[in-house]
Amino acid sequence: MLKPVALLPIILLSCTFTNMYSQNEGNTVIGPNQLLFPGWSVKTNVLYDATTTFNIGAEMRLSDYLTLDMSVNCNPWTFSDNRKFKHVLVQPELRYWIYEPFNGHFLGVNLLYMHYNAGNIPFGSLKHNRYQGDAFSVGFSYGYQWILSRHWSLEATLGLGYMYLDYNRYDCETCGSKTGEGHKNYFGPTKAGVSLIYVIR
Repeated sequence: MLKPVALLPIILLSCTFTNMYSQNEGNTVIGPNQLLFPGWSVKTNVLYDATTTFNIGAEMRLSDYLTLDMSVNCNPWTFSDNRKFKHVLVQPELRYWIYEPFNGHFLGVNLLYMHYNAGNIPFGSLKHNRYQGDAFSVGFSYGYQWILSRHWSLEATLGLGYMYLDYNRYDCETCGSKTGEGHKNYFGPTKAGVSLIYVIR
């Protein structure tokens, strides 16, 4: 399973993108792009927060039009009557910004990996079964980011794509017996977010 700590080198590497300088009359000054474009940002998806899912994301600038976004999500909870949607999810996304990074419209292409353990939820066969397995996805997204202040922004995004899920099926009891296994192909929403962002400049 992918571990969140494995993302630390990517976040640290992004610091190198903030040192942009130009020469003006023999003196070193801050280049205009450093003021317009931050090097990276950290964020949390408040939609996932509302479902008791811990999540954190980081985004780093690659060029004048490209950024790399990475989010990690974890839901460790088991509720009353053994209701659960436990999962660990990692979703990297390459983004193309129409105007400039971290401002306005963007288009993205993303991947997803999720390990899940869900059951006794009032939706479809999850009412009477518990499913445990892995999911893999590739998809596209559209989003928009609003600048609120020098260091704070708000982002909304929605993604669609293809997902492959494999699973083992169990009775809903805490230690229910295995009743089957299989896989499922899914086409539809694979990403949704309203994120609060802290921008590093």
